[in-house]
Amino acid sequence: MKRIVTLFAVVLFVTSCGNKGGVGGKGSRRGFEAPPENMVLVPKGSFEMGSNDEDFVWAMNAPLKRRTTDQFYMDQTETTNLAYRTFVYWTADSIARRMLAAKDIEGFAKVTDEEDDVDPNEIPLNYRTAIHLSPKQRNFEEHTEVLNDDGFFYSKQEALGQKRVIDVRYLRYKYRYFDLHQAAKTRWVMEENSDGSVTGHYDGKIVNADGETVDVIDRSSFMREENVPIYPDTLVWIRDFFNSYNDPYAKAYFWHPAYDYYPVVGVSWRQASAFCHWRTYHANEKRYRNQYPSQEYRLPMEVEYEYAARGGLEGGLYPWGSMYNANSSGCFLANFKPQRGDYAIDGFTRTSPVAQYEPNDFGLYDMAGNVSEWINDAYDENAYETTHDLVPTYHRQITKKDKASKKRKVVRGGSWKDVSYFLQTGARDYNYMDSTHSYIGFRTVKDAAIGSSRPK
Repeated sequence: MKRIVTLFAVVLFVTSCGNKGGVGGKGSRRGFEAPPENMVLVPKGSFEMGSNDEDFVWAMNAPLKRRTTDQFYMDQTETTNLAYRTFVYWTADSIARRMLAAKDIEGFAKVTDEEDDVDPNEIPLNYRTAIHLSPKQRNFEEHTEVLNDDGFFYSKQEALGQKRVIDVRYLRYKYRYFDLHQAAKTRWVMEENSDGSVTGHYDGKIVNADGETVDVIDRSSFMREENVPIYPDTLVWIRDFFNSYNDPYAKAYFWHPAYDYYPVVGVSWRQASAFCHWRTYHANEKRYRNQYPSQEYRLPMEVEYEYAARGGLEGGLYPWGSMYNANSSGCFLANFKPQRGDYAIDGFTRTSPVAQYEPNDFGLYDMAGNVSEWINDAYDENAYETTHDLVPTYHRQITKKDKASKKRKVVRGGSWKDVSYFLQTGARDYNYMDSTHSYIGFRTVKDAAIGSSRPK
């Protein structure tokens, strides 16, 4: 009987610990947030962040440090060609609609009370009206004439005999965001005037996108605007490996259905960030009436990626926990460059479809190998020494005046062309935020809203 009572006390203590305020925890129904589609909840935790093996490349940029991270949602797989192509098609469709609305083609602009001098770029669009690009459809000539005149399609000379081919060079995604880091540099000060009235002003200065230090006028001073060309650089397959035959990948990898579930490559850090903004916008467009706006999708921070890659196994060299890159049957556990360059022995010569290898203990696929992944953090060799131990992140504002060395972003996970060292959970690398490669992709994360339970 004594043993039973003791066991019950232990179980009661374990199951009641940490219920308050957790996502979906006991008593927190008000704060419950269902996992977004194809994402998993990575629980909060603390771990030793950094290299667990000999630093044979002498990078000396990943010393072991104790770090703690909050819970968050993470994509189960890398972003696929199919998912990114949806983003590209949506942007192309929106650009075409804006061109048609600006020329007063009926049905493409929403009916509003605005005056006639509305900026064409601000016209609210009606997405229900179909765009007709087939000769058998009504209004075909009207639609194609407007789009052709505005440069939506390649010219006859560039189209190489094809008709109505979208000029992907002009597919740009424009978006705005509120720069919290710049806003945090200022303070709103209230002052009482001699007549007894009270006025306020911002105390402090900010750095704008041009790298100039300026005064704050109002909250709009903290808004930033991005205008990003989003079509992937399909020539990276040739550019990265000039003396290797990769022509079929350059021609078909992004758009052919056979590669739908392969990870998208040839995207820069800026393009990946634009995709995150679009995914947030798309999620908010789909939300139900009176539902709270979606938390923002974004690229993972470095601490989040390493913590998620470890899958709760502290001290493991790889996401699967073992110090070996193959299982007991000799099968390799990721898509990389095994042995002395036998690319095919792991099953694939270049990228593989996502989720071809076993997930780690958090249910995440390809956290090592296949493609390296863009990280939100700026790269600095000494970042581990200067960042906080609670959800550390290294932020650096980028302006037009900055040189290339300030535009480095962390890259994690290792890729199909890397040796196993770069697949280690603690290994760090970097690339320039505007660069594109055939071995770098990305996945997104999303903050997990933490609901507060009612006091008992």
